[in-house]
Amino acid sequence: MNTIKSIIVVCSLLMSTSIIAQDKKINNIDNSNIALQGYSPVSYLDLGIAQKGLKQYKSEYEKVIYYFTSTDQKAVFDKNPAKYKPQYGGFCAFGVYAGAKFRPDPNKFIVKDGKYFLYLYNLELDAQQLWLAEKNHNKLMSVANKNWDKLSKTYN
Repeated sequence: MNTIKSIIVVCSLLMSTSIIAQDKKINNIDNSNIALQGYSPVSYLDLGIAQKGLKQYKSEYEKVIYYFTSTDQKAVFDKNPAKYKPQYGGFCAFGVYAGAKFRPDPNKFIVKDGKYFLYLYNLELDAQQLWLAEKNHNKLMSVANKNWDKLSKTYN
C-alpha cells in the first residue's frame, strides 16, 4: 500500500513540475510565479504608468500571481483578468519580434489598442526605442505574434 501511495505522490510531483515548466514557457515569472517583477498590470493598462504592486494586494490568474497598488486595482483586475495579461507573457515585445525571449525592464513599456507591451533596456540596447523607430506597430506585432506561436512552447 505504501508503494502505491509513493507512486501517486511522485506522479503528482512530476505533473505539477511540468505544469510549472509550461507556465514558465509562456509567462515571464519568477520562481514564486510572480508576473511583471511585481509591477501592477492595472497601472500599466489603465493609468499608463509603471507602479510596483504590494504583496497584500495580489490575485492569481492561470497559476500566475499579479500584484497591485490597492484593493481597488485588485478588484478591477479580478473582474476581467484576461484583459490585463501582458503581451507575449511579459517578455520583451521586440525580442519576440526578433525571435527570442528577453526579460524586460518593467519601466519600459507601451500601451496601444488596449494592450501593453514590455521592452528590454540596458546600457547597450533600448528595445522600446527600436520598436518605436520602426513606426509600424501593426507590422511588428504581426511578426511578433507569429513568432510567439513558436516561442510560447519553448524556454527561448
